[in-house]
Amino acid sequence: MALEITDAGFEDVLKSDKPLVIDFWAEWCGPCRMVGPIVEELAAEYAGKVTIGKVDVDNNDDITSKYGIRNIPTILFIKNGEVVDKQVGAAQKAVLAEKIENMLK
Repeated sequence: MALEITDAGFEDVLKSDKPLVIDFWAEWCGPCRMVGPIVEELAAEYAGKVTIGKVDVDNNDDITSKYGIRNIPTILFIKNGEVVDKQVGAAQKAVLAEKIENMLK
């Protein structure tokens, strides 16, 4: 299951030695609801290898502003504290899985 990331706990998540995938979403966003189940599947498949989390943009202004999120869904791929890839808009599972695999190399 994807980790619920908030402004308060974000720094702890960022300190992890595992690559991080963050799905920026909102309840009212149709494409976000399409991507949500895919993110959950990936969280289960990559458990132990990658930390996969979700940020509700309506309730977490600090993280959303820090990364300049203007469109949702946006998925960031973070390795060693740096954004190494990004997906803006809905995407197929295979596309997201390939980006995760690239981070693990």
